[in-house]
Amino acid sequence: MHILVTGASGSGTSTLGQALAGEFELRFVDADDIYWLPTKPAFREKRDAAERLALLRHVLMSGPAVIAGSIMGWDSNVEDSFDLIVFLTAPAEVRVSRLRERELARFGHVNEEFIAWAAQYDVGTMEGRNLNRHLAWLAKRHCPVVHLVS
Repeated sequence: MHILVTGASGSGTSTLGQALAGEFELRFVDADDIYWLPTKPAFREKRDAAERLALLRHVLMSGPAVIAGSIMGWDSNVEDSFDLIVFLTAPAEVRVSRLRERELARFGHVNEEFIAWAAQYDVGTMEGRNLNRHLAWLAKRHCPVVHLVS
């Protein structure tokens, strides 16, 4: 079984993903750990697209797992290899509050550029992941999609 938990930053994908993995005794993988190279400070250098795809394929071939985060646009075959996708949404003010708390706890400061990017998810005014792109991507998937609102 392979489950993808996806949604906007701060919507709770990692929290729910870890809970599902624990409940069903599955391996948990955060897509950010595949997408980003391990740097200090974190989240500064993207991994090469071919390398991250190979890493994700390896995870999926290694047995049942819960993946949390976005893999949108990585590879349609891999994106369609899940048995279930859980799509989380939460109001922008809730997500931004969670992200601010997480940034302070992890790094001791808040990256305002990241917060601005995450806050615009619902309206899609910046490049990258946004609600409309996510919904269009989900509509193309071949497995059940469960939409949870928090």
